[in-house]
Amino acid sequence: MRPLSMICCLFVYIGTSAFAVEGEPLTLQELRKKYADPVGKIAIVGGVEVYYKDEGDGPVILMVHGSQSTLKTWDYIAPRLTDRYRVIRYDVPAQGLSGTVTDEHIQRLQPVDIAEGLLAQLGVEKLTFVGVSSGGTLGVYLAAKRPEMVERLILSNAPADTVTTGHLPPSAAFQEQQRIAKETGLRNRNYWSAFLDYFSGDPTRLSSDIREQYYDFNRRAAEPHLIGLVAKVADQEKAKAAMRAVKSPTLLIWGAKDVLLPVQAGKALAGYLSGTDVSMVVMPDVGHYPPLESPDRFAKILAAYMEAATP
Repeated sequence: MRPLSMICCLFVYIGTSAFAVEGEPLTLQELRKKYADPVGKIAIVGGVEVYYKDEGDGPVILMVHGSQSTLKTWDYIAPRLTDRYRVIRYDVPAQGLSGTVTDEHIQRLQPVDIAEGLLAQLGVEKLTFVGVSSGGTLGVYLAAKRPEMVERLILSNAPADTVTTGHLPPSAAFQEQQRIAKETGLRNRNYWSAFLDYFSGDPTRLSSDIREQYYDFNRRAAEPHLIGLVAKVADQEKAKAAMRAVKSPTLLIWGAKDVLLPVQAGKALAGYLSGTDVSMVVMPDVGHYPPLESPDRFAKILAAYMEAATP
């Protein structure tokens, strides 16, 4: 069996109808009660509830998380920047604390519409876009569509080509958790902890709080379109056209120990971004989630690019 035939890190999702969860699923209301804070707000964009945070003053940075994650991806980075930047981040619907995505929403909305609609409500005309994994894909689409808005792109371990898992090396611990999940129908705390371990360069960097968040948010009560508004590269013609159309200076911050998207995937992305200047910083000891695994270094690289390389 493929070591990660059940994996759902980026665009391959295990439907909640196929898996129960340890204990009871958490409703959106229960998740909001546990994880919302006074800074968080809800905007209605295209009829969808979008949970977001808007902190700090100065030039705007929009941060977008990857699939199966939330705006809490940036919890360790935002405080390092809000003394001099206005940092906006949101939960991609229907993930995190954002609302349900219905069939009607899917028929008329694209992932970029959520970003554009939220930014319009917040009066943002210029920004630096920062995205990890599929959040980076969204940045590409936004920069291609709105070149006058996106001043620069900072992308971390984002796919350019269709994502496959056949090349992934085995991990005994994660394979065992997949076996247990298949037998029991449960993706419990151990499953998500092994998941994070597998995609990290150094698992000891990921706190118990991060592991608990992944477990909780991934047992949200069943959603009809959990990743329906996640930006994807599955349509390669569309994705490559968008990459070619990007004019914003772009920095790639790449975790070299990412087993799913190794450095070569970053170089492929750089090659597709043929219409702009692309720089790349490789973090040799980091995996698929640089903002989670090494937030201090990530924030410093981000700020240096904004303030020195592209003032």
